[in-house]
Amino acid sequence: MKTKKPSNLGAKRFGRRNLAFLLADIVIVNLVYFVTTITYWIFRVDSALIKQLSVRIPYVTLIYILCYAIFRVYQTAWRYAGLADMVKYSISAGVGTCGVWVCDYVFMKTNRHLMANGTANTLYFNVLPKTVYLDSLLIIILCCLAMRLASRSYLMFKHERNRKMHLAEMKQILIIGAGEAGTSLIRDFENNSYKFGNPAALIDDDKSKIGLLVNGVPVVGNCDDIERVCANYSIDEIIFCIPSITDDRKREILNCAIKTGIPVKIAPDIADLENSRISYKEMRSVDILDLLSRPEIKLNPDVCKYVTGKTVLVTGGGGSIGSELCRQIARYNPEKIVIFDIYENNAYALKNSLDRHYFGNPKIEIRIGSVREYARLKEIFEEFHPSSVFHAAAHKHVPLMEDSPYEAIKNNVLGTYNTAKCANEYGVDNFVLLSTDKAVNPTNVMGATKRCCELIIQHFSKISTHTKFAAVRFGNVLGSNGSVIPLFKEQLKKGGPLTVTHPDITRYFMTIPEAAQLVVQAGGLAKGGEIFVLDMGEPVKIVSLAEKLIKLSGFEPYVDIDIQFTGLRPGEKLYEELILPSEKEGMRKTENNKIFITAPTDFDDDVLLEHINSIPTMDPSKAREFLKELVPNFKEY
Repeated sequence: MKTKKPSNLGAKRFGRRNLAFLLADIVIVNLVYFVTTITYWIFRVDSALIKQLSVRIPYVTLIYILCYAIFRVYQTAWRYAGLADMVKYSISAGVGTCGVWVCDYVFMKTNRHLMANGTANTLYFNVLPKTVYLDSLLIIILCCLAMRLASRSYLMFKHERNRKMHLAEMKQILIIGAGEAGTSLIRDFENNSYKFGNPAALIDDDKSKIGLLVNGVPVVGNCDDIERVCANYSIDEIIFCIPSITDDRKREILNCAIKTGIPVKIAPDIADLENSRISYKEMRSVDILDLLSRPEIKLNPDVCKYVTGKTVLVTGGGGSIGSELCRQIARYNPEKIVIFDIYENNAYALKNSLDRHYFGNPKIEIRIGSVREYARLKEIFEEFHPSSVFHAAAHKHVPLMEDSPYEAIKNNVLGTYNTAKCANEYGVDNFVLLSTDKAVNPTNVMGATKRCCELIIQHFSKISTHTKFAAVRFGNVLGSNGSVIPLFKEQLKKGGPLTVTHPDITRYFMTIPEAAQLVVQAGGLAKGGEIFVLDMGEPVKIVSLAEKLIKLSGFEPYVDIDIQFTGLRPGEKLYEELILPSEKEGMRKTENNKIFITAPTDFDDDVLLEHINSIPTMDPSKAREFLKELVPNFKEY
């Protein structure tokens, strides 16, 4: 069987191309010398000058072609040539020009006798003036490079023409931000041949940039002109690219963009990227957290070093808040994190996540059990002897606890007492309870049990000689299990409607990482007995939250997706409070101006202990009476 010989078509094409370049170089070099010479002599052309220039053609051609070959000019892929290739060509031409000058000088020496005999015109038959060599060099470089780059220029022109022809068919994109991030994103569009869309316009709050072109894209207005620009340029997508901006202004711009009904994406912070280059593939859709975020709370990392190199126990560590708490603690390099949870699946998934992202440091231990069981807790403390305990284990779903108040008391109140008692007995350094704003003037079972937990912490702070007990009180945590955002997203998947209990209901919100950071910080700030409260800004109307979430999904509230009001649930109130009236007068700031400490309230420790000791044997039907006796301001609606 005969084998097919490889085609040499590519080699032929390569040879023909270089032959064309070679012939063009010969013509250009000699023609340039002729033109510059007669121009220098103001077009006084005679036979002697023509003879001199003609005699020079062989060695001028040979010298330049030889220099081009030495510098491998004919092996350059000029379609992809860069600045280095053009510099290399210029050097080769310069060397060739110097060679020609040397040959002219030698030629003049060898023919001196002709001039002496008067048989040659001394005006012409001599070394050419220096300006002729210099002018010729510059013109040769210009002409030869132009010839070589002409094909690439033509292809670029053709590509740009085709791009503009298909402009109407592309996705038109408005980029908010004409700074480094926006410029980097435009380059990414160019590098990908605009397959992701066409950056049609830029807007920026910097007035000095308006009217300029950024990589060919016009800056057509400021960030208040979003609606006008979107209409004028038929925008299909908006990308927010301003990392260095205040949170208030960011929310304002994003809200304006969302009002247009056009999909909105947001770029990552360019400082967080490895190569400081933004890619369209890294864009993410605007999340509800972007619209609710408050100025970032700056935490002092030195305050959190009390967990470094230590063993830390997190009860309820597999939950949404407990798991984030473990991640935040892991950043400060503790020796070991012990996750204590009754639900093994979440705890196992968290261990895998921490092992993968923190490379086995710290060591992660999982123990399964319930905080209701004092004996099981003692086993954990005896095995690990933690230096810090974060108590996140609790029943927190308000409507469910209304139906099972005794279970809430056993898990929340008795569980907190058991954990705090073990911490005191085993000489733990820091104990931090996760509380809630629902503990303030509670109207539901869950809030009342959490207020009991705060009293337990203050009780142990009074009697402990070593452990510093503290509680952290915060509002609703966005994205946590049982919170309103996951519920709304699930309802959206089903096509609605979104259900809100009351049109005027408001809540304080914070993110899961923010809540976890506050808890870790509180452990370092605690002196004993404090209830830490975060300045959570202004409360948010739940119906506004639902409307924004619908718009983010590309729908129109009350048109595409309806919002229905179902009425307040048992134990639910229209607004939450962060502090009790009795706590206001003694409230004080910490070293962090966003974190406050409430004044302790008076209560009878003996009554508290008597009620806690009665929990295992109490009548479940007396659960609400139990809570009202311990929390007099617990009022059910």
